[in-house]
Amino acid sequence: MSWTGGTTSAVRTTAVLTTLAITVTATAGPVWADADGLQGYERQRLIWHTCQRGAVDQAGAELDQAGATCTELTVPLDYAHPGGRSITLALSRLSATDTTRRVGVLMLNTGGPGAPARSDVLPIRQWLGDVGATFDLIGLDPRFVGRSTPLDCGWPTGTWTRSAGPDRATFDRLTAFERDLAARCASRNADVLPHVSTRNTARDMDLLRAVLGEQKLSYLGYSYGTYLGAVYTQMFPERADRIVLDSAVDPSSYGARVLREAGPANEIALRDWAEWVARHHDRYGLGGTGQQVLAVVDGIYAAATRRPLWVGEYRVDRQSLPFLLLNRLGDDRDEVHADLAETVQVLRQAATSGSATPTASLADTLSFMLTGADSATGSVQAAILCADVPVSRDPGDYLRDIRQHRASEPRFGEVTRAVSPCAFWPQQSRERPTMVRNAVPALIVQSTGDTRTIYRAGQAMHQALTGSRLLSLRGARIHGVFGNYGNTCVDGVVIDYLADGQLPADDLDCVNAPST
Repeated sequence: MSWTGGTTSAVRTTAVLTTLAITVTATAGPVWADADGLQGYERQRLIWHTCQRGAVDQAGAELDQAGATCTELTVPLDYAHPGGRSITLALSRLSATDTTRRVGVLMLNTGGPGAPARSDVLPIRQWLGDVGATFDLIGLDPRFVGRSTPLDCGWPTGTWTRSAGPDRATFDRLTAFERDLAARCASRNADVLPHVSTRNTARDMDLLRAVLGEQKLSYLGYSYGTYLGAVYTQMFPERADRIVLDSAVDPSSYGARVLREAGPANEIALRDWAEWVARHHDRYGLGGTGQQVLAVVDGIYAAATRRPLWVGEYRVDRQSLPFLLLNRLGDDRDEVHADLAETVQVLRQAATSGSATPTASLADTLSFMLTGADSATGSVQAAILCADVPVSRDPGDYLRDIRQHRASEPRFGEVTRAVSPCAFWPQQSRERPTMVRNAVPALIVQSTGDTRTIYRAGQAMHQALTGSRLLSLRGARIHGVFGNYGNTCVDGVVIDYLADGQLPADDLDCVNAPST
């Protein structure tokens, strides 16, 4: 999952995720409600069917081939008024094959916010090994995400993430851009925006638990999914079974400004990447020392400040440039370092010669960022964050924050501290933000170099969940550890906990082997 929007899920490695882009419609009338409130919803019968929709639905075909089934769950749009409109949520199930040792259901959420989860049952079943066969894995597309009554505001971009730039003029352009994104959501989806909240998604999860006939719910969540999992434990503590929260957010600072303190971690990550590139100067030609590589990056910044860079058909200006770097700093593996090095090669050519041809990976990211092809991804991400936690509606607050940190965060503070559409959002949540503080047992997994949900965010989640244990992966920069990164120490601890439900006696450390 990437909070910048480039990679919506923590367990996906591609730069762009395309979701179904359909304007929200909600069913009128009390379809499932009765005099007992939610009991009518809880008595609904799920109709399981094959997952593929049409010949081009490759994801559905893969689910069918693996033996998964799919269905739809009807839930209230507004839980305060369950007799009103309803919406439909899509989910998949990969049933337990070891039925004699079956534990129950394990629900998955791989982040975003706004990542579809139906297909995530397939890689996660592999990562779980034998213990995966003891769970029914459930991939639920959260409300308004993927195939769950999807929301789309008609944005000209897949993410609101932009740099405020070097001066007041560029900041004002960013403010106008974010204001326009909020206005598009207001004009198309104002009636449902108050209901696109994490608390309502937690209620959807618990309703699904009841419909499935389960007493308790086990859960594996990454990134934003850790906040959703924590909210679930706060709202339904007696229903929580085995809870794993990987790459956790600080629940007290969650919201549209969740990246606000991540600038320093990304500056460090860029320096680490530059040292790696310098060790491979014969391949990339970007400099024989880390400082020389960083000088190339700074030269690209300066060139884009003077005039936009043309990369293929895309116009990369000073405000879109930092995203291209930030988007690839959340993973310290060689293949991701190499991808970023190739991106910088292309950008340097565009800066020096006026234009350049993008790599396939860079072209995907530019399409995601600079066209409306993935409008639904950014739209629902904003809708969730803006509904969950209010932010300052004074643009001047963001400008002052950026200026105060420009010296210490010269390349990324103007992105991580920038204004968002939430400053102009038309509808605030009808509920207060969730105060997470409980003793529900949970295993929190965090890498010490995470650039999205920084290490102290995981420590804060650990402190908020007083019954939890913190499993730290030291010497690694990765967002989304279990299964995704391949650290056998981390994977073994998580699998053991899911197998027997017993947390480690104390917090644990695992160590990552250094990259070459």
